Amino acid sequence: MQDDTDILEQDLSGLKPAEWQARLAEMAEDNGMYQPLGDRHFATFIDQGNTLLVTFESRQGIESFSETAQPLGFDLVKNLGWSHLCVISDGDTWFREARIYGFFDQLIDDGFFEEFDNVVFYGAGPCGYAAAAFSVAAPGATVVAIQPQATLDPRMTEWDDRFVEMRRTSFTDRYGYAPDMLDAADRAFVLYDPYQSLDAMHAALYARPNVTRLRLPCMGDAIQTRLIEMDILYRIMSLAGSGRLTANVFHRLARARRDNNVYLRNVLNRLDYLDRPYLNVLLCRNVNDRRRLPRFRRRLRGLEQRATDGEFRLPPGPVLPPEKPQTDSGH
Repeated sequence: MQDDTDILEQDLSGLKPAEWQARLAEMAEDNGMYQPLGDRHFATFIDQGNTLLVTFESRQGIESFSETAQPLGFDLVKNLGWSHLCVISDGDTWFREARIYGFFDQLIDDGFFEEFDNVVFYGAGPCGYAAAAFSVAAPGATVVAIQPQATLDPRMTEWDDRFVEMRRTSFTDRYGYAPDMLDAADRAFVLYDPYQSLDAMHAALYARPNVTRLRLPCMGDAIQTRLIEMDILYRIMSLAGSGRLTANVFHRLARARRDNNVYLRNVLNRLDYLDRPYLNVLLCRNVNDRRRLPRFRRRLRGLEQRATDGEFRLPPGPVLPPEKPQTDSGH
C-alpha cells in the first residue's frame, strides 16, 4: 500500500499536455486503470479503499489548483486511503460526450460501483454539473456540487448567457438534466453564492427532497478556490464520504471565511453597494481587531470622517487614533 501511494507522489507540473496525460496514465495503470474517452476526455482509476471518490476535473483546473498538477482526488487517496475515479476534460465540455455515456454504462453493467461501501461524486461549475448528472450511475451515492449548472438547454435556461457556445450541445439526451439525475442519490449538497444571480437560479432548479442547498453569500464566482484557500474542501469531502456532512457541520466549517481576504473584500463591497455605512464600520472594526489589512483600516478612517461630517451615526465603540503626521527624513 505504501508503495502505491509513493507512486502518486510524482510531480507532474511543467509538462506539456500530451506528456502530462501520458504520465498520469502510467500512474493510473500502476494503481488501477486508465481509459481514453475520445479527443477531449479520459478517465483514471486508483484502486485503494472501500470508499470511492468520483471527481470530474479539467486539465486546466488541475494545473491551476495543484502545485504538482495532480487531480485533487489524489490527496484524498493518499491521506484517507480512498479509491478514486477521475474523469478529466480538456477545457469546459460539461462532459457531454457519447464515449463518456458508454463508459458509465459499462461501469454499471460491470457492477463497478457496487464494490464500494460509500461513493461520493464531486465537481465544481461544469464539473459540478457532471458530478450530479452521472451520479445516477451509482444509486445511493453522495454528491457534492459547487456552483453546478442544471442544464444549458436554451429552452430551459435561456437566461444564462455565459455559455452561449454550448447551446448547440445536447443536454436533453442521456445523463442530461442534472437535477433529475440526483433522484437516485442518497444525499446531494449544492454550494452557491446567492448573490451570483445565475448560479442561484441554477441552484433553485436542484430543489429536491434529498438535496441540501448550501448558501455562501459573498463568496463570489470561484467558491472552489475559496474553499481550497480556507483549507476546508478536503474536510468537506471527508465528511461526505463518511456520511457525516450536514448543513450545520458545513456552516461551522464555513466560518473559516472570516479570515479569507477575498470574502472580506466582497462583504465590504456588498455593504458599499447597499449603502450601509453603519454595518461597514462594524465590519471594518472587526477585521482591524483580528487582521492587518490596510484596506479596511483606510475604509474605517474614511467612514469615521463621514460620521463626523454628519452623514450617519457611528456605532458605539472606539475610534481610530489620529494619523501621525509624516516627517521628512531627508537631510
